[in-house]
Amino acid sequence: MDIRNKANRIRLFNFSTPQMRAFHFSWFAFHICFFGWFGIAPLMAIVREDLSLTQTQIGNTIIASVAITVIVRLAIGVLCDRIGPRKTYTGLLLLGAIPVMGIGFANSFETFLLARLAIGAIGASFVITQYHTTMMFAPNVVGTANATSAGWGNLGGGTTQILMPLIFSGLLMLGINEAFGWRLAMMVPGVVMVFTGIGYWLFTQDAPNGNFSELRARGELPEATGENGAKQSFLAAAKDIRVWALFVVYGLCFGVELTINNIAAIYFFDKFDLTLATAGLIAGLFGLMNIFARTLGGVFSDLFAKQNGLKGRVHWLFIALICEGIALVVFSQMHVLSLAIGIMLVFSLFVQMAEGATFGVVPFINKKALGAVAGIVGAGGNVGAVGAAFLFRSEGLSYQQGLFYLGLTVLSLASCVLLVRFSDATEAEEAKAYRDAAGDGVGAGA
Repeated sequence: MDIRNKANRIRLFNFSTPQMRAFHFSWFAFHICFFGWFGIAPLMAIVREDLSLTQTQIGNTIIASVAITVIVRLAIGVLCDRIGPRKTYTGLLLLGAIPVMGIGFANSFETFLLARLAIGAIGASFVITQYHTTMMFAPNVVGTANATSAGWGNLGGGTTQILMPLIFSGLLMLGINEAFGWRLAMMVPGVVMVFTGIGYWLFTQDAPNGNFSELRARGELPEATGENGAKQSFLAAAKDIRVWALFVVYGLCFGVELTINNIAAIYFFDKFDLTLATAGLIAGLFGLMNIFARTLGGVFSDLFAKQNGLKGRVHWLFIALICEGIALVVFSQMHVLSLAIGIMLVFSLFVQMAEGATFGVVPFINKKALGAVAGIVGAGGNVGAVGAAFLFRSEGLSYQQGLFYLGLTVLSLASCVLLVRFSDATEAEEAKAYRDAAGDGVGAGA
């Protein structure tokens, strides 16, 4: 699709343009969805005791929380192409708030499992965030815009690790017991999701020149039928081997991050004999790296593109993945708390830069099926998380061993990124688009 008046600069403190409003609302909405998605993770030590869960059962709930997202991400990208990111995000936030608040009614492993399964749907918010920023920003900054919006959204993984134990502790100070405290704490992210969904509807639009319905009415955007329909869009993306290569790659980075978000607090709690609040704070540091780490991945993607075009974006992605795998293997061998924290931060840096680098490539795979491509690649992250979760559900395999094998998997599959190639014509076309965006003033005010 040909979207006009995309911004070629990111002005963080400008809230007056549709481009920057979409940027800020998309990252914040994803941040809040992450808060709801993983709100229960730092409280699992309490939930484990309250519901008498085994390690295998905890592992199954982790799988459930990320498995359903695979299906929803595949559908949500196509939905963005059809009705636009504004309507899609609003609906997901409002509907997703229901199971987030409803998990407090779980009173057995089965009901808790179903609640985590339903909550996992809001993980599809990532696809909408990447779609919306791609609609709004030009080729010279789209990698940075996508990486920053996603990174600040992923920051919700760190926010929840720190805030949820504090909210829980505050409720205990008010005289509420532990069994009711963790249930009541989950009301907080659910309520915030509702207000965020209302704000998204009121203050954003699908593209710089208006909503998709308006663009189609003016003939600026083709109708979502025929060759531009959902089925054709999805099939066009699904037939491209590069999409599936990035599907695997995103599983190696975002899938790993999701896994760490699920196990980090309980890993530090058990291995280093820490309090729940301290373990949550340390685990939160992993997510807090998203303040800048994923953005760096996008920035470097744009810089590599300036020098070497689309090939440069792919080469940078490969470098980031290899560094991630090495850091994860080293982290798995740490037995001293201070060293474990330090290496975890290095590992966090590279895993998030790899994520930013991945979606520095995605916008250039197939512009006519952007939603489908983003949906499939985004789903790869959750498939990776599901696969990784099986390493941590076995009673006979320690979390430390699981981390080691996960690091080796990243190193062995990183070469998949080399399947992502572009034709000479596409390279030349995108190089010109990059120069044009960097050199003129179109959208500069955004």
